[in-house]
Amino acid sequence: MAASMCDVFSFCVGVAGRAPVAVEVRFVSSTKALCSGQAGRSETESRAELHFQRRQSWRGKGLFATQLIQKGETIFVERPLVAAQFLWNALYRYRACDHCLRALEKAEENAQRLTGKPGQVLPHPELCTVRKDLHQNCPHCQVTYCSAECRLAAAEQYHQVLCSGPSQDDPLHPLNKLQEAWRSVHYPPETASIMLMARMVATVKQAKDKDRWIRLFSQFCNKTANEEEEIVHKLLGDKFKGQLELLRRLFTEALYEEALSQWFTPDGFRSLFALVGTNGQGIGTSSLSQWVHACDALELKPQDREQLDAFIDQLYKDIEAATGEFLNCEGSGLFVLQSCCNHSCVPNAETSFPENNFLLHVTALEDIKPGEEICISYLDCCQRERSRHSRHKILRENYLFVCSCPKCLAEADEPNMTSEEEEDEEEEEGEPEDAELGDEMTDV
Repeated sequence: MAASMCDVFSFCVGVAGRAPVAVEVRFVSSTKALCSGQAGRSETESRAELHFQRRQSWRGKGLFATQLIQKGETIFVERPLVAAQFLWNALYRYRACDHCLRALEKAEENAQRLTGKPGQVLPHPELCTVRKDLHQNCPHCQVTYCSAECRLAAAEQYHQVLCSGPSQDDPLHPLNKLQEAWRSVHYPPETASIMLMARMVATVKQAKDKDRWIRLFSQFCNKTANEEEEIVHKLLGDKFKGQLELLRRLFTEALYEEALSQWFTPDGFRSLFALVGTNGQGIGTSSLSQWVHACDALELKPQDREQLDAFIDQLYKDIEAATGEFLNCEGSGLFVLQSCCNHSCVPNAETSFPENNFLLHVTALEDIKPGEEICISYLDCCQRERSRHSRHKILRENYLFVCSCPKCLAEADEPNMTSEEEEDEEEEEGEPEDAELGDEMTDV
């Protein structure tokens, strides 16, 4: 049951409730098909000017521009079907809205916690946009939301099923047992959350139109392996079989839904696990980061600018010394349109969360011509600088494909060695002993 093209655009901000885009699927050959359509385009769809094209079977969908998109232009803004904060991130007191992941701490509170200095004071406190007076708790389980709108949205979509009421802190509650089991399997740095899967099930359980939500979730790739390339997702290998079966039993005990019975079978649970693992988009929010960006935009005298920049530089050094590299509220979400963007190690677009919540912005990194594919990178900027072999290892284990982007093709003749091995060779040739430290930090 595939999602229609109007479903694909329906979570773009400003699109819901407007005329759907007219798109059709054309199977150009056995391995390619073309989707296109122009009639009934909404404002956001017209601005994006995108169409879908089925690519070679192993790549699935691709996203293409149908008119010139200029460098720096926002291609689209999208909200997720579901999102959830990572469990260890929440346990370590990174406070985020339970629905939209907006950071709940004031920038100064955030700085105090991250530096370990209760007396830390930030200049220009008026630049912090956190509104604590708007925060609300669920009246039953006391989870916190940034606003009444988020509390109501969560309640309407999934929270009625997931609310544990007065059992919120009971270790024997089925949902708490599930979360504890997940934390024992998946340690930081986190890349997924069992609660994203839980919110998928809860959304269907609560929905009046269950078929629509099942159709939307079926939009995502859920292959557990790439048989042609003999790749298995790193969390679905033989060594994790026991943990996966425990998670499946606890997941079933807490959330079983007849309409989704296939998700609770051993094979179905593996597919659901793969869906979240390969499609989940990382989300990061930070009130401190928002404050820093606002400081950057201030018009100041040169001396004042120098002092403020020096203060911020020292602040981040203090945070690194006390906390390391974990600065943000972190989680992941499932974004329908963004999931259609293929990967490139030299992307022409990037994803970001500039609104300090789960709204994803896709922005052009360069001019994109009509007919050109819009590609993002599934790797962070540090991972993209690693060797081709190292990049491929990450992509194979997490996303089940072998990259053939222009950069990888250009480096095809390079030796098959990981970046760590390259660094070892450099160290033997006279590099300082701490040359590897910087790369280890980027893994966090």
